[in-house]
Amino acid sequence: MRLVQVTIPTGKRETVLSILDEEGIDYVVTDESSGREYTAVAYFPLPTNAVEPILETLREAGLEREAYTVVLKTETVESERFEALTERYAETEQSEERIARQELEARAGELASALPTYVTMTVVSAVIATAGLLLDSPATVVGSMVIAPLIGPAMAAAVGSVIDDAELFRRGVSLQLLGVGLAVASATLFAAFVQVANLVPPGLDPISLSEVEERLAPSVLSLAVALGAGVAGAVSLTTGVSTALVGVMIAVALIPPAATVGIGIAYGEPALAVGSAVLVAVNVLSINLAALVVLWYSGYRPEQFFHHDQARIATLKRAATLVAAIALLSVFLGGVTYDSYQAAETEQDIREGVTTELEDPAYSGYELVDLEIETETERLLFHRPTTVVGTVGAPPDATRGGLAEGIQTRLAAEHGIEVDVRILYVEIERSGD
Repeated sequence: MRLVQVTIPTGKRETVLSILDEEGIDYVVTDESSGREYTAVAYFPLPTNAVEPILETLREAGLEREAYTVVLKTETVESERFEALTERYAETEQSEERIARQELEARAGELASALPTYVTMTVVSAVIATAGLLLDSPATVVGSMVIAPLIGPAMAAAVGSVIDDAELFRRGVSLQLLGVGLAVASATLFAAFVQVANLVPPGLDPISLSEVEERLAPSVLSLAVALGAGVAGAVSLTTGVSTALVGVMIAVALIPPAATVGIGIAYGEPALAVGSAVLVAVNVLSINLAALVVLWYSGYRPEQFFHHDQARIATLKRAATLVAAIALLSVFLGGVTYDSYQAAETEQDIREGVTTELEDPAYSGYELVDLEIETETERLLFHRPTTVVGTVGAPPDATRGGLAEGIQTRLAAEHGIEVDVRILYVEIERSGD
């Protein structure tokens, strides 16, 4: 529900009040005594989805040039006429929670933070995310997302596009580019600093950290996360509910991957930097595409009717560009997904081969304790296993030797896997032996 306050210019009082009466709206009118060109002020409650059509009707009566309007969120309205009005607008195609275009534009502008605040919060968020990644601490990484101000620019760009507000659109796009660039640069500098200052163990391999590794090779599922974040952001914006939690969701898709890019640059890991950079790009594009589609589907259009076609053409062009870019980058994601599937299948074949070889009567009493599979590290995609290191428990009196060669031969013959096999033996002593 909203409470609308409208100043009525001289000569428009009867017109405005007749419109409110025709719409069945409860209102209160007070005289305006400032001595300016206004004769009265009207206050009236409206269902949320009725604000835009009622204001459009009033503007058609000439208020847009002379009056100003204030729309306030309200909690409760007790009125039979208001209840009837609510029921009438509930029957329309628009959602009961859909806010007016004017309110949408104002909210989008507010979400696009002032530049100093935006820069500070983005840098702090990126530094905390980098620290969390290097500490391999999920809790710290999550904490960095809470303060990231990245939802505003994405929503501002989408809103600016559908309502044909070029300035808002440019501001949203430029802030997004600035935010991602700042996050990567901050993460790079901070990661380099912790190396020089020995704040992390010497020789630390960032790829060995689980929080970093999961962003090394993004899969197609990453696309679903980003699209969902964009949809949630647009829906929260159009319904007027809090965007705080959705902002965290959008930050999930952007801040940790951007920090991972910085870590990859600082540690000289091109595969890590490139893989995470692709993830950042896909997520940014997907969030913008999802928000754009949701806002256009929700029915938001420019205030001036003759701008509708212009906004539609611009929105379609931008959506097509985003789809094309996402499709291109999705080739990489598809390759990563296929590579992950192949790696899992190969690992399963290797484990099966090792287990089958140990079932040979010659190795009676042997037990597989651990199995490590080393892969190529210089390639970004399509990794192949190079070495299999197995730790095998054997009875104290067992004869050693022959197992590594047997496993190597079996893997090559049955699965076509050419790898170097190494076996480490440990003695197994059982009670009663």
